[in-house]
Amino acid sequence: MKATELRGKDQEALKKELSELLKAQFGLRMQVATQQLTNTAQLKKVRRDIARVKTVMNQKEAK
Repeated sequence: MKATELRGKDQEALKKELSELLKAQFGLRMQVATQQLTNTAQLKKVRRDIARVKTVMNQKEAK
């Protein structure tokens, strides 16, 4: 997911995207805890996507 894609969305869509990413992050953390996750790079990707969404949300609020 790119920041340019996120900037095209409205605030409600960003909130929905953020909640989906947080759920995905929780699921991945549970898989790590139970040693079921083989591709640990997914955690880093989801964490960065969450940061992107929050950054775009903060930029839109500042305007």
